[in-house]
Amino acid sequence: MSIQLSFDLPAPPATAETPLVPVRMVNEWVFCPRLAFLEWVDGEWADSGDTEEGRRAHVRVDAGGGRLPAAEAVDDKPDFTVRAVTLASETLGIIAKMDLVEGEDGVVTPIDTKKGKRPHVAEGAYAPERVQVCAQALILEDAGYRVTEGAIWYAGSRERVRIGLDAELRAETRTAISQLRLAAAAGKLPPPLLDNPKCTKCSLAGICLPDEVSFFRKGLAPRPLNPSADAALPLYVQEPGARVRKSGETLVIETDDVKTEVPIGEVSELVLHGPVSVTGPTVTALLREEIPVTWASAGGWVLGHTVSTGHRNVNIRIAQYRAAFDERRALGFARTLVAAKIRNARVFLRRNFKAGDEAARDGALEAMARLADRALHAPTEAELLGLEGEAAARYFRLFDTMLGDAAQKFPQFAFEKRTRRPPADPVNAMLSFGYALLTRTWHTVLSGVGFDPYLGFYHKPRFGRAALALDMMEPFRPILADSTVIQVINNGEVKPDGFTAAGPAVTLKPAAKRAFIAAYERRLDQEVTHPVFGYRVAMRRLLEVQARLLARHLAGEIDDYPHYLVR
Repeated sequence: MSIQLSFDLPAPPATAETPLVPVRMVNEWVFCPRLAFLEWVDGEWADSGDTEEGRRAHVRVDAGGGRLPAAEAVDDKPDFTVRAVTLASETLGIIAKMDLVEGEDGVVTPIDTKKGKRPHVAEGAYAPERVQVCAQALILEDAGYRVTEGAIWYAGSRERVRIGLDAELRAETRTAISQLRLAAAAGKLPPPLLDNPKCTKCSLAGICLPDEVSFFRKGLAPRPLNPSADAALPLYVQEPGARVRKSGETLVIETDDVKTEVPIGEVSELVLHGPVSVTGPTVTALLREEIPVTWASAGGWVLGHTVSTGHRNVNIRIAQYRAAFDERRALGFARTLVAAKIRNARVFLRRNFKAGDEAARDGALEAMARLADRALHAPTEAELLGLEGEAAARYFRLFDTMLGDAAQKFPQFAFEKRTRRPPADPVNAMLSFGYALLTRTWHTVLSGVGFDPYLGFYHKPRFGRAALALDMMEPFRPILADSTVIQVINNGEVKPDGFTAAGPAVTLKPAAKRAFIAAYERRLDQEVTHPVFGYRVAMRRLLEVQARLLARHLAGEIDDYPHYLVR
């Protein structure tokens, strides 16, 4: 009988290219390897009630950076307590900010603070927490200190739990450190947990999408997404001559006769239309909070964005570049994109047809169904463009049939064909404005997820052109932009006198723009049932879900990207 020996594979030594891993991430790795990878390697983060509570629990221990006496001098020192001690171990490849270190009789004890109550488990604490304390002890030992045990202070129940540093816990901790550092070096995202109760309370569930990925890989029905804790919304400023400044934690918007104040915490993005000024301290405060500033023309077309240092997840952009430069993959994605756009436009037309030539409607619906099927097999991009153009022509030929009786009374809202440069009538002006808003929305979503919005698969790169944002908005044109146009006309929110003409171009007046933006934002806040996963989600959050699904698809976790298709 032969015995096969196995050896742990150590992680590579830490270098400038493989930085030290925070001990908190080792805790996360034991809790969920995918969570640790997303936070440490991909730089993802999302606050929740738990993280905010944990931050409050650490206010005292984080105050003031502590300094330990030298290891060789501990025996000669009286008992001491030091807070917020940061130490690292090059040997182990980890670094820790220790909440508290106590010294007594030549022995030091790391003490970690947790926000909750002591769990009633045999070991006194859960495995991730014990590993975190043990890792801190290993760092102290590597620095020459004598450590016999660790401890955890549970703020919720005000209890201190002793953590014994036995051989089993030490081995578990070293293994977790090596596994995390090896995974980081390999750059491969671990698979999600399967139907695990941890996921329902995880603040990164909407980023990780564990159930959604498992749905495609294992066929497991996804649970509803956690409701977003972020109630912030875009702030639009479009009054010519308006000025935006900062006062404390508040944005102050001033015009000649009006002053408006908005807390910075309630703003997800500052959008400036036309000649609006903003102070330097205001931009600095927004960048510090990672709130982008979008600069747009008076007509709503994006001129540029002011953002912070950008998303750290370079793996998403690497996968995006590889796919975009692969002509076969890019064409394959473009086919599904155009097919999804045609199908959504077809459903939108079928649902909203009010009056007109029913035979023409039925003929258009039948033709659009065929065009969508043909788009999936288009041999070239040129043919795909032709199919998209034919479907759009049939759709816009019947666009006026979706306008209600009230609109029919106003000749200003007559619509014959789509004209873009420039828009020749009020309906075309609103369509163009709606598409500009939708492009900006997708630009913000894609940037927030970690994509490069300027490199697409269907729309080709061009200076200043957000090609990927234009790609992703295609299936949502009828759902978000066209639906807003029809809504504001049929509901009388935008009146015929809300437009002005400058030569052949027609644009919206400020009041009409405000009404249109309000309707568009309401549409984003409406809840819909996701056609693939079956749960209810706000359209605003659904866009982020779709962007993250694209990231999972490009990374190889999902074979086919699931476009959002209305039914």
